[in-house]
Amino acid sequence: MAKRKTLSPWKPSREIQLKSIARRVPDVIAENLNVLFCGINPGLYSAAVGHHFAGPGNLFWPTIYKAELTPRLFTAFDEPEMLALGFGITNLVPRASANAEDLTKEELRAGARTVGRKVRKFKPRFLAVLGLAAYRVAFEKTKAQVGFQDPIGATKVYLLPNPSGLNAFHQPAVLNEMFGAFRAELLKPGL
Repeated sequence: MAKRKTLSPWKPSREIQLKSIARRVPDVIAENLNVLFCGINPGLYSAAVGHHFAGPGNLFWPTIYKAELTPRLFTAFDEPEMLALGFGITNLVPRASANAEDLTKEELRAGARTVGRKVRKFKPRFLAVLGLAAYRVAFEKTKAQVGFQDPIGATKVYLLPNPSGLNAFHQPAVLNEMFGAFRAELLKPGL
């Protein structure tokens, strides 16, 4: 009898990833966080393994480490440890897709309303939205640029680029610089 091949959760097959379309990845969230990071939506790899920013080309984890937001290089499987650091993770649109272009304007706008409700309920100090184009559509701010945006209640909103490996416009050095600038804002007294 042939041995059955088992898959590591680190490397789901393409078939398993495709079966993850429309799956959701649970929020990592708690009250009064320092930062609630908000991605666009889970990719298929993330949905398959059940963790945020899990795709092998995603730069979220190395970028927040290089920006000195985490004490060591985390992986998606370490995401529960983020809460102890005062960080959480959510998405504009909870369903997984092959890429963000698969989302409709209506989904993004509904996602903005949902994120607004989460922010009002959990009251993070900052909401860091990761994705310029998605933010512009979701929040109907067509000229939004990286940096501070209109607050949601008492929560400051800061827009950053999408760290997906599919986002070739923002290379690692640029992402590191922008996330580092965000960290500097977090450390300012009175913010």
